[in-house]
Amino acid sequence: MQTSMLKSNSFGIYIHIPFCKQACHYCDFHFSTSIKKKGELVNALCEELRLRKEELNGIVETIYLGGGTPSLLTAEELRQILDTIYSHYTLSQNPEITLEANPDDLVENNSNHEVDPGYNKLIAFKELGVNRLSIGVQSFFEKDLKFMNRAHDNIEALDCIEEAKKHFENISIDLIYGIPEMTNKRWTKNVKTAIDLGVPHLSCYALTVEPNTALKKFIDSGKVPPVDENAAREHYEILLDITSEAGYLNYEFSNFGKPGFQSKNNTAYWEGKPYLGIGPSAHSYDGESRSWNVANNSRYIKSIAAGELPSEKEILTLKDKYNEYIMTALRTEKGVSLRNVEEEFGLKFLEYLMDQAFKPLRNGDLIMEDKILRIARKSRFLGDGIASDLFMV
Repeated sequence: MQTSMLKSNSFGIYIHIPFCKQACHYCDFHFSTSIKKKGELVNALCEELRLRKEELNGIVETIYLGGGTPSLLTAEELRQILDTIYSHYTLSQNPEITLEANPDDLVENNSNHEVDPGYNKLIAFKELGVNRLSIGVQSFFEKDLKFMNRAHDNIEALDCIEEAKKHFENISIDLIYGIPEMTNKRWTKNVKTAIDLGVPHLSCYALTVEPNTALKKFIDSGKVPPVDENAAREHYEILLDITSEAGYLNYEFSNFGKPGFQSKNNTAYWEGKPYLGIGPSAHSYDGESRSWNVANNSRYIKSIAAGELPSEKEILTLKDKYNEYIMTALRTEKGVSLRNVEEEFGLKFLEYLMDQAFKPLRNGDLIMEDKILRIARKSRFLGDGIASDLFMV
């Protein structure tokens, strides 16, 4: 059965590392550019893992270190976090352990490493159990990287992938499209460069303008042109064409993987499996409720030190669960199962769904096969809006 609501005996752990070398102009995630409290924060992460070890039942299938910039961790700090998980949780035989990394951290000059001049962070991470890298390349063009205020340059973007391939098979890179003044030719080159490098997984996102970011201020002041949705849509269509020809499966609208390289962590989110979110601003889900930690490093550290969880919680209603299932399932290749909607939510929800789906089915935005609703290829770029029209409000 295709479902977001199946009871699961497995879950994932997400660890938020809230530190970055510098602020990207488009980013609204929680982070700090000061690493003075990194050691304290790592200790707090480990303590939160201990405090919450009984919260979810089952086996840990995925561990995902996101941020922020997890590649700013030292090998010893990563060891401390993973050892805490190994000591207090039951892991599957071969868990997927993903670490997000920035190119400049993976190709940094290690000759001055105070312990070992031959220190290689990639090797150190692999030896600790990391088996999947997610590298924040964003673009292979210097112009784009400067526009976004990325900490790496285009040479480091290329070099880090070549170096990572020596030690890791499962590599994903992030790319951003829809950047102002990015031509179709430049975006095409970005995607083809990633494919030619042999990267087996791509996560590609349209540039979005979030409140309280430098990008929003630049656009409002006229320093940079606004994001062009039509250009972004053209970029997305180019992306679909190139990746399809190269044998990548578009298993979720923004994610493209060669066979066997789909992200287990991300897939679990879209299938509604439980996960434990550790660290400031991290979210958790147990199937019935969501909770989220305070987005403040100092308050987080202080609360954890006092043995208190600095989090808020909301109980999900049946309507909430239905809407989340529609949103997540429609973004995937599996689509929305009508059988699942009836079994999990009842006939009232199924009838409502079919009423709402009538118009997009008629105009070709939605297609239905074997009682599965999917968004048509031509309409994937507008997928979130189509899904929201099916929500019960």
